[in-house]
Amino acid sequence: MVGPRTWIGGIFSRTGLKRSGSNKYIDFKWTPVQEARYQRLQDRTNVPYDETCIEHQKALVELWNLAYPNVTLQGLISDQWKEMGWQGANPSTDFRGCGFLSLENLLFFAKTFPTAFRRLLFKQRGIRAQWEYPFAVAGINVSFMLTQMLELYSVKPRCLHCVNFVKILGEDEEAFDVLYCIAFALMDAQWLAMHASYMEFNEVLQVTRTQLERELALEDIHRIRDLPAFNLLDT
Repeated sequence: MVGPRTWIGGIFSRTGLKRSGSNKYIDFKWTPVQEARYQRLQDRTNVPYDETCIEHQKALVELWNLAYPNVTLQGLISDQWKEMGWQGANPSTDFRGCGFLSLENLLFFAKTFPTAFRRLLFKQRGIRAQWEYPFAVAGINVSFMLTQMLELYSVKPRCLHCVNFVKILGEDEEAFDVLYCIAFALMDAQWLAMHASYMEFNEVLQVTRTQLERELALEDIHRIRDLPAFNLLDT
């Protein structure tokens, strides 16, 4: 159930989620490819969602069509959006927390891992809580959590898990988008394991972040698909 419009108000803060896991700071020399790709990723975080932009409108409609291929969308402002887990009839108001990046993440998830996407969208696994997390808004929160975890608002991250991510990004430009899918699936798995409900979403998101930081800090992680939690996308 989607709950009040203030549901995400306390989460969108750059200090809202505590740093945990690998707090070891290291310094390393960036390759030109790593630096360029990290900069492009940072640039993506600074693009707001613009409801007057045709490209952004098309992306939103594409997300609907991927989620509900047999249901005709009545408009960019419609009560239908609530079915996907937006807080109101106009999804654009929810993007204020993380901009166009969060829509790109949801689209990538739907296109790249459609089975896992639909499993989470329709809550097809496990014994669910009476007060479930709203899918779309949860997805925005996962995007924002990752921007914090990877220090995308810093000039140069130095935490071990961030440095390892930058190295992976240098080999795979889609690493962030795949990590998003992993994070969303992991969040849902933690939600079920913790028998969580509505008001415990922040706690679940924190546990998810801690686990991702630990996995990114492992020595044998050379690709984003090497993360143990990647397997959640195949189950």
